[in-house]
Amino acid sequence: MRISIEYGDGTLPIEVPDGTPVVRAGDLYDEPTPLEDPVAATLEALRNPVGSPPLRSLANASSRVVIGFPDRVKGGAHATSHRRVAVPLILDELERAGVKDERITLVCGIGLHRKNTMEEMSALLGADVARRFGPERIVNHDAEDPDGIVTVGATELGDHADFNRLAFEADLTIMLGHTMGNPYGGYSGGYKMPCTGFTTWRSIRCHHSPSTLQRDDFVPVSTTSRFRDQIRTIGQAIERERNARFFSVDAVLNGRSQQLKVVAGSANDVEAATWPAAGQRTDVEVPGQPANVLVLGIPRGFHYGPGMGTNPVLMRQAMGAWVTRAAGALARDFVVVAATVCDGWFNDTWFPAYRDIYDTLQRLTTTDELTAYEEAFATDPEWVYRYRHAYAYHPFHGFSMAYMGSIAVERALAVHVVGAKAPGYARGMGCVPLPSFEAAVARAERLLGEPARLLVVPEVSKPAVHLRSASA
Repeated sequence: MRISIEYGDGTLPIEVPDGTPVVRAGDLYDEPTPLEDPVAATLEALRNPVGSPPLRSLANASSRVVIGFPDRVKGGAHATSHRRVAVPLILDELERAGVKDERITLVCGIGLHRKNTMEEMSALLGADVARRFGPERIVNHDAEDPDGIVTVGATELGDHADFNRLAFEADLTIMLGHTMGNPYGGYSGGYKMPCTGFTTWRSIRCHHSPSTLQRDDFVPVSTTSRFRDQIRTIGQAIERERNARFFSVDAVLNGRSQQLKVVAGSANDVEAATWPAAGQRTDVEVPGQPANVLVLGIPRGFHYGPGMGTNPVLMRQAMGAWVTRAAGALARDFVVVAATVCDGWFNDTWFPAYRDIYDTLQRLTTTDELTAYEEAFATDPEWVYRYRHAYAYHPFHGFSMAYMGSIAVERALAVHVVGAKAPGYARGMGCVPLPSFEAAVARAERLLGEPARLLVVPEVSKPAVHLRSASA
């Protein structure tokens, strides 16, 4: 069976045995039919929320309101995307409650991602909303603004909690989320939206860390992990401190970022109402025995931006994320085979700290030792300046990506890289570069001591699913 998998700026043709499971819509699973009328569904959610009074009754003419929305990484920018549908409806409900535009601020929850330009904001929210609120009322969260962060303190699990000041001090804080499969704690949306998008690196490092990501309850991906407990308790600590709950508006999305269900209300209740529906789309059963070779097609650029598939730290993060997603369909002993051009393009404009993170890793025995360098990197004045003013990722983001990527090399017998243009970068991330797909499979079989049973993810860039073996 001949198939094409993502590779750099194009594809790589490979031959696999007939009947090999191929993880994509139309092969292993079908995408669910989206809602016929996402506008009506969203309005219904706002007027009949779970665990909360209707949105209109939560505000009045004197209310200060923040609407938090996710950045470009998730959700799409098409005309019926969740952000572009939900924000105008929320504004209509607030207007009916007597809230004037000047009392409302829209905050993009970038967390440690790069800030969005106004052109990008317009694509996310729609031109009408962008013109109506402009750069004065549509702003990026800034995790390094000394006046823009409130320190909440320690949670019951001992984690540090910070929060965006605008969202903290608002009388009503509305959080838009996308309930999609995510290797970090099962799903995005819910409490994960405020607790990663509106906080600081000091809070994020509590859970995006080896002490959490290397736990047995993190892999396979799970909503009952320590990671999820940390996210929830940080969110609840923020709610207690501000004496007000978030009003979440989450949409369950399919792989085309189309709404399958929309639920509004308290974060806890929204999670409970959306996760089962999301599971019907996200949890996919793989026929046959658990696979012992996971094949990944990695393009040059995907959700974190251009160069994600060539920047060696991000390249390996994609591998670790897919080991986490696919672990339920993998044998105890398995090998990863990843097709990537691995040409050493870091995209220093977007990811300025990553080259130094990579170089630091070369001096260490394990990725876990990188934790000793977090403070120095995360507070470096140049990198912090570029995050705040030059549309670059925060320096700590690279640490969190390195920790997730280590899951691949820690869990697999080996990680084979096929098609590397600069193979030394693959070796530097603990991978084994090989000249061809056939050579990679042959070496996997020698390591395994048995024939390869392949599981192919041809398009790592596409919205992902979580896999389990039918025979498990």
